[in-house]
Amino acid sequence: MIRRTCWLLATILLTGATLSAQSTSRPLVIYFVDVEGGQATLIKTPAGEGFLIDAGFPGGTGTFQSTPGAPESARDAQRILAAARDAGLTQIDHLMLTHYHADHSGGVIELAQLMPIRHFIDHAAPSAEAEVVVPGTQALYDAYVALRAKGTHTEPKPGDHLAINGLDVVVVSTAGEVLPTPLDGAGATNSACASAGVPAQEKTENPRSTGIRLQYGKFRFLDIGDLSGPPQYALTCPRNLIGEADVYLIAHHGGADGSDPAFFAAVKPRVAVFNNGPRKGAQAPTFATLAQMPSIDGWQLHRSLNQGVTNLPDERIANLDESTSAWIKITAQNDGSFTVTNGRTGQTKAYPR
Repeated sequence: MIRRTCWLLATILLTGATLSAQSTSRPLVIYFVDVEGGQATLIKTPAGEGFLIDAGFPGGTGTFQSTPGAPESARDAQRILAAARDAGLTQIDHLMLTHYHADHSGGVIELAQLMPIRHFIDHAAPSAEAEVVVPGTQALYDAYVALRAKGTHTEPKPGDHLAINGLDVVVVSTAGEVLPTPLDGAGATNSACASAGVPAQEKTENPRSTGIRLQYGKFRFLDIGDLSGPPQYALTCPRNLIGEADVYLIAHHGGADGSDPAFFAAVKPRVAVFNNGPRKGAQAPTFATLAQMPSIDGWQLHRSLNQGVTNLPDERIANLDESTSAWIKITAQNDGSFTVTNGRTGQTKAYPR
């Protein structure tokens, strides 16, 4: 009996060790899906789970005035589905909404009709003022809450760690609050800080964005949604509370209020990604910030048509016009090395550990 018990225990330990080794040998894959200036970031975890951050616009044309319709003609939900199929995913195990604007939350209703969504992560309801500033916000939120009731729900606070297998995902901002203390290894004074940060373009929902720092071994990814204004400033000024990241999805699509040089100086990303549309996000001040920091490689989902912009080289732009809907894809190893692939050209650039 003792011998059989020992054999069973050894088998369980060996199986657990094998699964752990498999999860650390598999890559982390991140798709920046083209939702025309919204956000939909699909992550396939090393454990094989689907983690989606935001779901783009609703409807077939995808505007702030669009409403959810038939899923088979939903532009952004279909594009997320295509990325999921490329990744070999059949469900979304975790969905996190950074905030409740239509370009981030609008596609959820249609996507849920195309593939199951199990776990919902978000923050408290939008304010009445948010509806005044962006009409339709409340209706989309109400529809989302009805959908959310069919799964499990988490409303984290800054500093909480999300339960996602194989990853360390810490919430750095949510509902207008940020980390109360620095993350491990962070906390240094940021000498690049000015007396005040860049003002937020939209002051109701964007500054309440739920942001995360995701870590897989030595690789780090930072996504703070549309966080802007004082909460964004507080993450890295006067002290850097979040540390550094290898890949940073530029706040608010690379708009002017995501351009603060002090933030980039603190995070020191090797790669910074614009999740922009032809005329949404990717504004001149953010390009100017990147031009001052040659150690950062910028990548764009779209060539920008905004005034005063000098776009990045074509090989680092996924879509040169609206005739394509290519993604940018990150494949990261737990040693900190990663690659970036342009979905339009298939070309890949490697970033060693």
